[in-house]
Amino acid sequence: MANVTLNQVLQSREERVKKQQHVLNQFGYPLISFTMNIAGPVKTSPIIERAFFEGVRLLKESLCDYNIAYQEIDTKITGCEAIFSVNADASNLKSICTNIEDSLSIGRLFDMDVIDTDGNKLERNALRGCFVCGAPGRTCAASRAHSVDELQAATKEIIENYFFLLDREQCATLATKSLLDEVYTTPKPGLVDGQNNGSHSDMDLHTFEKSAHALKPYFGECFSIGKKTADLTYDEAFSLLRNSGIQAEQVMYSTTGGANTHKGAIYSLGILCASIGRLWSLENPFADVLRICLESANIAGNAIKKDFEQIDASTAGGSLYLQYGITGIRGEVASGFESVLKIGLPCYKNLRNKGFTQNDAGAITLLHFIANIKDTNIYHRGGIEGAKYATQSVISLLNASPEPTKEQIEFLDDDFIKRNLSPGGCADLLAVTYFLYSLKQ
Repeated sequence: MANVTLNQVLQSREERVKKQQHVLNQFGYPLISFTMNIAGPVKTSPIIERAFFEGVRLLKESLCDYNIAYQEIDTKITGCEAIFSVNADASNLKSICTNIEDSLSIGRLFDMDVIDTDGNKLERNALRGCFVCGAPGRTCAASRAHSVDELQAATKEIIENYFFLLDREQCATLATKSLLDEVYTTPKPGLVDGQNNGSHSDMDLHTFEKSAHALKPYFGECFSIGKKTADLTYDEAFSLLRNSGIQAEQVMYSTTGGANTHKGAIYSLGILCASIGRLWSLENPFADVLRICLESANIAGNAIKKDFEQIDASTAGGSLYLQYGITGIRGEVASGFESVLKIGLPCYKNLRNKGFTQNDAGAITLLHFIANIKDTNIYHRGGIEGAKYATQSVISLLNASPEPTKEQIEFLDDDFIKRNLSPGGCADLLAVTYFLYSLKQ
């Protein structure tokens, strides 16, 4: 991030005007000239560029019904700038640009000028106010009421607040999508999918869809909790997350009529979303997957340790831990999602690279989870004998056919249904795999 001089800024402006005239002459359509309203000698940086490209995205989205004859986008030391030649009425383009500038908080940093075919710049109907104090018109600018430091701090705050909300929404959307992708993956032995209800009589595809959508606000809340507690201890963060998770379970049960569709995912994906929020920054909104998983283990580690020290046999999970040492989804989180990192993601990524669809790669990845981990749901339904049978059945299939066909997995599905086996814990890990893979993309 280098300082620029006034002469450099003025020279850049002259070059921009020449470019505008050249494009006007070449295409004969009105132009949109987009620059950033940045105070001070530093005109570009990673966060300014992020704001700029968001403006480009919003502008292109708003121009989807028009023909863009020419576009040029540049991130120069003197500031980010873009030019669009659009086959449209200039007044319509001005309305589009003004709406972007006025309807969004970040729009206050956008200068989207519209130049008609005669080379005249269209003026706004109303002047914009000061983005530091809100004073109307150009009063503050004319009197230089605010220092460069104040203007830069206000600029950063506008960008940070805007992208925090945007990234929180994206994180919640990806978490919700991972739950939907998991239930849509078909076939899945003993599980609800697009073909049947598996070994379940109290839930179906629609139940999972309703539950996933109902949990989306919770995932956004976890992201916010992570950001809010970034400077607090892991135990303090977990305490807030636990309270939020209890409320999310109530939402789930209310939505599904009492069916447990996503209790494991509430725990695992909730902590992952919080970890992303805790690591969030403007420059790096979605941290490396390994860092996210490690942060998840740190957030939940002490609480999980205490849980297992105090556990009793009054719950299914407690009984399985005391009998067989099975830690379930809590153990997976405490390990930093070791099974997902060592089994799920490598398997899924390899299959996608080979050309398998998301569905088929997911179905096979699920089998690898069943073959390699102790699933509390299977133990709860089938006991140790049922768990051994499930594991051996899948291992035998994978040994005979490392990339099983749909028909082979369907045969296994029928077998699991007859034996009332359901690898729900593995399904949660498949959803986590989908989620982390989407972050890597």
